[in-house]
Amino acid sequence: MKPFFDADEDPRSAPLEPDSAPQPVRLQTPYHAPKVTYFLIGLTALVYVAQLLTPAGNGIDLLELYGARINPYIRAGQLWRLITPVFLHASIPHIFFNMYALLVIGALLEKYYGPWRFTLLYFLGGFAGNVFSFLLGSENGFSVGASTAVFGLIAAEVIFFYQNRKILGEYAKQAMTNTLVVIVLNLLISLSPGIDGWGHVGGLLGGGIFAWFASPIWQVAGISPALRLEDRRGYRDWALGAIAVSLIFGLLMAWGFLKG
Repeated sequence: MKPFFDADEDPRSAPLEPDSAPQPVRLQTPYHAPKVTYFLIGLTALVYVAQLLTPAGNGIDLLELYGARINPYIRAGQLWRLITPVFLHASIPHIFFNMYALLVIGALLEKYYGPWRFTLLYFLGGFAGNVFSFLLGSENGFSVGASTAVFGLIAAEVIFFYQNRKILGEYAKQAMTNTLVVIVLNLLISLSPGIDGWGHVGGLLGGGIFAWFASPIWQVAGISPALRLEDRRGYRDWALGAIAVSLIFGLLMAWGFLKG
């Protein structure tokens, strides 16, 4: 019987079609509305209005008097002054630039971190920055501002993109480069008189340490084409990051008490 195809046309011996070029795949990323960011901006703005309404003289308002980073009061046991300065500001430009940075950076990070982890990051960065300011800043002056916490966010942004560079590819490289440029420029600006540069450095370190342990690390999950990104970090990682920052900067604070 004659075959339905010649030997030369046998499909089993025909050359295979080359594989098509890899196609990009869209992945659903974890997303959280930046509610904490908006809340912090609103609360800080309200506190600043209260500052304007409560002058106390001598270039310092009543809320600064009770909440600023003032070393003698911290040594007297007023440890809340290592957190409360993040809500206080010295002028309209001061609060404007800090809140603008919080809006831009915080809204991005909170989308990926979620509200509770983001809140931890913000206040741990503020705490670390104020501890550094307490140790290395002006002993007789005072400092206020959310920039300690904002610098913690900036450091966490670099860590986030670094740890997810394989998933995010070129976008992660560009984001890290841009953020590192922002860090360098702001640290140079911090050398100007009247700016608490040590607070910025401490915020960077505190935010970076927390993020190293607790920042989201994405992995691909699901079955194609319904693929998604999931965070493989859990509450234990958050706790480890928070404990690391609290322990390191708590010990630094204790050392500051001893040497003072």
